[in-house]
Amino acid sequence: MGNNKKTVGLVYGGKSGEHEVSLQTAFAVMNAFDYDKYELIPFYITKQGEWRKGTTLQAPLGKLDQLKLEQSQEGTEAALGAIFSRLYGGEAGIDLMFPLLHGTFGEDGTIQGLFEMANIPYVGAGVLASAAGMDKAVMKKLFAQAGLPQCGYRFFTKSQWERSSFNLIMGVEDDLGYPCFVKPANLGSSVGISKARNREELEQAIELAFRYDLKVIVEEFVDAREVEVAVLGNDEPMASVPGEIISSSDYYDYAAKYTDGQSEMVIPASLDAETADRLRELALIAFQAIEGSGITRADFFIRKSDGAIFINEVNTMPGFTPYSMYPLLWRETGLGYQALLDRMIELALERYNSKQSLVFANDI
Repeated sequence: MGNNKKTVGLVYGGKSGEHEVSLQTAFAVMNAFDYDKYELIPFYITKQGEWRKGTTLQAPLGKLDQLKLEQSQEGTEAALGAIFSRLYGGEAGIDLMFPLLHGTFGEDGTIQGLFEMANIPYVGAGVLASAAGMDKAVMKKLFAQAGLPQCGYRFFTKSQWERSSFNLIMGVEDDLGYPCFVKPANLGSSVGISKARNREELEQAIELAFRYDLKVIVEEFVDAREVEVAVLGNDEPMASVPGEIISSSDYYDYAAKYTDGQSEMVIPASLDAETADRLRELALIAFQAIEGSGITRADFFIRKSDGAIFINEVNTMPGFTPYSMYPLLWRETGLGYQALLDRMIELALERYNSKQSLVFANDI
């Protein structure tokens, strides 16, 4: 390139319901990058799934709205051509991709698969970990295999619900009781989640969840503290200090996370040393259970009645503004926002380089 800067493709927006959150994350990351070390190329994906590629940035864009690149910017064909250029022996203008897409088509393994096909390094979890981290039912199976403690749950598909809804409701009532939580199996940021206190509410909650996904998970209610741990690394991951969410509502829903500003984060969480260490240990086990790499946030319940710990879920693309839990946990652990970005890029290149030595069928 004529200079020693790394060129990073920043991908944001996307077709999921978390489009606007992704823009906030991208704006924060763009403003935190060290432009003496990196130059950025913005890739905006519209809500309709169209790609727009911007010009190389030597400094961050001034306003959030500018991230919605104008129609005059290069479109889908040019954007994907730039990503795939290294695969076809063209000039490798992009050193790695940095996806900042939350939810479906972003942290579910789909775009990670695109980058794998393009043979380009990318930040964050790989295809398998991203897909497993998005599908709550598959995630819980992997957690069970790893021996992680979990609260009670049941899951079923839309076709199963249409065939035998009464039996499924009876199973939920017998195994989990009320109240319980109903969630789409594949969705981030608590969209489509309901708390059901009786059979009527359960049926309504399941119908709502099926508007967002073809598989639904129902979980028992646990009166608990909500505590989160950040994980960073590849083969030898590290865990942060735990932080606690004190929610403004019955549960940490979309409004509590992003809009009403009433939820409180307590970092570090007020825990005894033994519990904090146990949470960090379980977070690493969960990271390895989904075969994680790069970054992941592990979310736990600590039951108020007896202090029992249950893993709730992992998030392979957690919120990433400077005010989000994941970077704040690392700041408290001793790694600032800009240094965290550097480390994530190092991990992406490390994982990519380790895979380049593998022998593929056409090389034999």
